[in-house]
Amino acid sequence: MAAPQATEEQLLYANILNKGMMVGLIGLVVTFIIYGAGILEPVIPIDQVQNYWVMPVSDYLAQTGIHAGWAWLGKLGYGDMLNFLPIAFLSLLTIVCYAAIIPGLLRKKDTIYVVLAVTEIVVLAVAASGLLGSGGH
Repeated sequence: MAAPQATEEQLLYANILNKGMMVGLIGLVVTFIIYGAGILEPVIPIDQVQNYWVMPVSDYLAQTGIHAGWAWLGKLGYGDMLNFLPIAFLSLLTIVCYAAIIPGLLRKKDTIYVVLAVTEIVVLAVAASGLLGSGGH
């Protein structure tokens, strides 16, 4: 019995995910080096980070002046906030992968999978946005 073959869409999804994961991993390493080496000043000094680990989120946010949600985008000049950039990039990869396979699914007239892919993109985008009051992250 022959082993099942991956579809064109599965291969495209996997290739994008693999390349994106490598970019994200490199981004994580680079931004951590920037943070750890003190190249950019952090919002929370690295020697004080452990003091905040035990706090409830509401106390942490109040004491640091950091706002929940996407507010970190306005603080990319700080070493510890810069670390969020590759994390957000990695989080977006699934949406990019689904968007990339839609043209192939449309060419094949695979309507059910097109609807599923579009639905997945919408659900992930709304969840990440925080529009429903979940905070996004």
